[in-house]
Amino acid sequence: MRLIESDERRDFLAALQRHGLDEGDFELLEADTTDPKGDENFGLQGYVTVTRLSTGITREYPIGYETDWVQHFRHDLEAGVFTKPG
Repeated sequence: MRLIESDERRDFLAALQRHGLDEGDFELLEADTTDPKGDENFGLQGYVTVTRLSTGITREYPIGYETDWVQHFRHDLEAGVFTKPG
């Protein structure tokens, strides 16, 4: 099951576009850490790993119930986290 919702993906791509960055330079990997025996009221949980391929810089963001990983990603973009160290 996919953890990244379609609206989150759309917001992620919009953030890249606002910063003039190419979608092909970023890779998203989802990891589902939902406890299969847990309470279903909280839904899926996990994290998304975002890697900028041209710099090799990687960050992980929690994803799931009441998280806003895209907002944290946007903040990191604005802070220059994904730019080439230098």
